[in-house]
Amino acid sequence: MREFISVSIAVLTVSDTRDLSTDKSGDALIELIRAAGHQVAARAIVKDDKYAIRAQASSWIADANINAIICTGGTGLTGRDGTPEALSVLFDKTIEGFGETFRQISWHDIGTSTIQSRATAGVANATYIFSLPGSTNACKTAWQQLLIYQLDYRTKPCNLVELMPRLLEK
Repeated sequence: MREFISVSIAVLTVSDTRDLSTDKSGDALIELIRAAGHQVAARAIVKDDKYAIRAQASSWIADANINAIICTGGTGLTGRDGTPEALSVLFDKTIEGFGETFRQISWHDIGTSTIQSRATAGVANATYIFSLPGSTNACKTAWQQLLIYQLDYRTKPCNLVELMPRLLEK
């Protein structure tokens, strides 16, 4: 059996109203990341503005010590929701299966409302980026049923960690 490899993960909350004292989704992600044995490399909250989102994500993408970014918020259909558009231009590759699988998993909890989710993921400069809805339940669902396995080197038949060159070079 393979040994566990800790992944360095940054958490980005996209919200016009939340701060560190009210960011329950960010708190939940940090708790889940640490409980799984991974490292929280950084945390930030930015307004739902595509340039602010891109600026923060870009700085983390350029940081060789960050292997993955999990964003929460800004994936809905309202006028201010722009996280997928902000991040997609940064992607070297899009991971279409992430959003598809997240919506399939969410079906069990929220039924047809899952069509409103624009959860997405991609890779930029060997950094894996996941964009989740802003609800705490959606973040927990994504972590507990999808990300915890794909960010675990022991998951077979394959996982994203074995594709992270920065981790495997160490």
